[in-house]
Amino acid sequence: MEPGAEADLRIKKPHRDRSRSRPAARTYLLLALAWLLLAASGAAGTIVYAERMRERTANEVAARTQAQIDELKARYDAQISELRDSVNRDIDELKAKVESLNQLLTFVKDNANTRADNSNQLYTQMEEVRKQLEELKKNLEVLK
Repeated sequence: MEPGAEADLRIKKPHRDRSRSRPAARTYLLLALAWLLLAASGAAGTIVYAERMRERTANEVAARTQAQIDELKARYDAQISELRDSVNRDIDELKAKVESLNQLLTFVKDNANTRADNSNQLYTQMEEVRKQLEELKKNLEVLK
């Protein structure tokens, strides 16, 4: 070999086949895009899942809260009904007592007036009987 030919071999670098390097670059690019697509879809899936979980949790909390409110309302209504019944019974008892008291007062008033009238009538009748007795005594004395 010629001395210049060796130099050409040393200087010349074996250059790679460009057709070979392009598929490798495409592969890396496709892998990078696939990785980005997976990462983006994972992030999107996480966001969607988190939103659904938030909605589900909010709905469960709302349902539990509504159930508790309904339970409290039922207990409140029962207590109100019981209180209303108790107050109505107390009012009925008071009405009965007031009616009895009114009857008693009316009876006492009527008796007081009747007694006074009866006393007056009795006194009047006694006076009449006394007068008649005196007349009878006078008549008896006349007959003697």
